[in-house]
Amino acid sequence: MSTESFWQHRRVCVTGGAGFLGSFVTSRLKALGADVFIPTIEKYDLVQKDSIDKMLDDADPQLIIHLAAQVGGIGASRAHPADFFYTNLMMGVQLIHEAYLRKIEKVVALGTICAYPKFTPVPFKEENLWNGYPEETNAPYGLAKKMLLVQSQAYRAQYGYNSIFLMPVNLYGPRDNFNPESSHVIPALIRKCIEARDAGKESIEVWGDGSPTREFLYVEDAADGILLAAEKYNSSEPVNLGSGMEISIKDLVELIARLTGFKGELVWDKSKPNGQPRRRLDVSRAEKEFGFKAQVTFEEGLRRTIDWYEKNRK
Repeated sequence: MSTESFWQHRRVCVTGGAGFLGSFVTSRLKALGADVFIPTIEKYDLVQKDSIDKMLDDADPQLIIHLAAQVGGIGASRAHPADFFYTNLMMGVQLIHEAYLRKIEKVVALGTICAYPKFTPVPFKEENLWNGYPEETNAPYGLAKKMLLVQSQAYRAQYGYNSIFLMPVNLYGPRDNFNPESSHVIPALIRKCIEARDAGKESIEVWGDGSPTREFLYVEDAADGILLAAEKYNSSEPVNLGSGMEISIKDLVELIARLTGFKGELVWDKSKPNGQPRRRLDVSRAEKEFGFKAQVTFEEGLRRTIDWYEKNRK
């Protein structure tokens, strides 16, 4: 667990702090006694350098946790590859550079496991990160984020600047984005199953053939991992944040259908892309370097997520 003595009165700027993961990170920080600054997208457009300058003037942080990102599922990634590349690259690269110039103590940058090569040996080890090109639909986003790792390592080598790079696996949990246009697989399936159940539908359509596998990390576990790394890890070697579990999309859909009470048929649209064939992380580095291990079981996390959506969807 993170220690209160480290965080007490520490000034922390959390970009993306009003978002899904950010809301859990900031509430945890406040509970530990940190002084938290949460820039909103309405006030600070972090693609623009003058906005970054204004944010850092206003926040005067000792530590930055950079969670802000433009993200989405396969559909959004295919529709907006240029936006995903430019926005994520410009936010991160300018922020880390400005933090270095201002001598801010540390930056925690979040990458993505979309940065891994399409055919990475399973489980994904951090040292495999450069052994090929990412899965095509995710590549612009994954590579933009990966440049923050290059920057972190370059600035540490040349300037001795302390920034770290974490790669969380797919997150899920309460407060996730359930918008069908931009949501990731778990919230999209939860919504689809519940709406079909309530409408008495006999079937739902699911993308792909169900064969790919994915790993998921409960959002509160992710927040704990980020804060442990922010406190205890000081190296520019990338670190996976995950649960180490692997589930096929077919098993995932069946599990969500069961937990939501949808009893209809699952119809697979094989004309739609599967995305990366398999995804499971080697999570040993996070445990070794800063003592992080996921605590919430997958089924328990799904139950909490479904309960939250049922209560809040109106």
